[in-house]
Amino acid sequence: MTQATTTQLPAEWRDFFALTKPRVMTLVIFTGLCGLLAAPGSINPILGFTAILCIAMGAGGSAVLNQWWEADIDRGMKRTAQRPLPTGRMRREDARDFGIVMSVASVLIMGVAIHWLAAIILAVAIVYYAVIYTMWLKPRTPQNIVIGGGAGAFPPMIGWVAVTGDITLMPVLLFAIIFMWTPPHFWALALFVKTDYENVGIPMMPNVRGEKSTRRQILIYSVLIVPLAATPWFIGGTGPIYGVAALALSLAFLALSIPVAFREKQADDTMKPEKRLFAFSIVYLFALFAVLVVDRVLAYNGLLT
Repeated sequence: MTQATTTQLPAEWRDFFALTKPRVMTLVIFTGLCGLLAAPGSINPILGFTAILCIAMGAGGSAVLNQWWEADIDRGMKRTAQRPLPTGRMRREDARDFGIVMSVASVLIMGVAIHWLAAIILAVAIVYYAVIYTMWLKPRTPQNIVIGGGAGAFPPMIGWVAVTGDITLMPVLLFAIIFMWTPPHFWALALFVKTDYENVGIPMMPNVRGEKSTRRQILIYSVLIVPLAATPWFIGGTGPIYGVAALALSLAFLALSIPVAFREKQADDTMKPEKRLFAFSIVYLFALFAVLVVDRVLAYNGLLT
C-alpha cells in the first residue's frame, strides 16, 4: 500500500539532481578540471568551462542510468534505499530518458564545441560505466571494481585531451593512478557495508572471496600506488613539488592500509581502520590532483627549475 502511494508523488528537481550522484560527481569534476589545468598549452576559458560541463553531464547521465538499471537492487540496500527510484518518487522510465538525454547531449556538445577525440573518450567513459560496469561486470564477478575502475578514471584524461587534442603518456598515467586507486578505495567501503551487498546478491570481493583476501588485496594495490603516483615525476612530466607530495600522500595511504590488511573483524566492531582508509582515500585523490595543478602553475610561471 505504501509503495502504491509513493509512486503517485511527482518528482522534484531535487530528485533529478540526486540521480546524478552529486557527491561522486564532485570528484569527477575536480579530477577532470585538474587534467585540463595541468595539460600543456591553454584553452579559451569559455571552452574550458564547456569541456568540464560536458564531463559533469556525462558523469551525471551515466550515474542516472546506473540507478535506473539498479533500482530494485538499491531498494534492498540500506545505504541506497532512500534514493528517488527505490522510494517511488520517480518513474523508472523518466530516469532512463533523463540519463540518455544527458549522456548524448554531453558527447555531442563536447564534439562540436571542443573536438571529437575528447567526445569519443567521454562516450567510452559513459558506456564503460553505464553498460560494461553496471549491466555486465557488477552482477557477475567480484573483479567488478578492478575492471570497472576505468569508468571513473577517464575525467582527467578527457580534460587533458580537451586542451592538447591528443593522447600522450601523462594523461594515460593520470588514468592509471585512478584505476589503481579505485579497488582499495571501494573495497574499504565494501568491508563495512558487506551485509548490504549480501542482501541483494552483488558479488563484491568481501562476499565472494572473503574479508581476509580482500584485506590483502587492498594492501597490494596500496603498495602499487606508491611508485605509480610518483611516475609522472620520474618521467619528467611534473616538478619536485608534485613528486614529493605524491610520495608522501601515497605512503600515508599505504600506512593506513596496513592495519586494514592485518586485522580480523570482531563482534560489534566499528571498523575504524576501514572507515579511516576510505575517508583518507577521497582526501588522497583530491590532494594529489590539486598538487598536480599547483606544480603545473609554478612551472608555467618559471618558479620551478
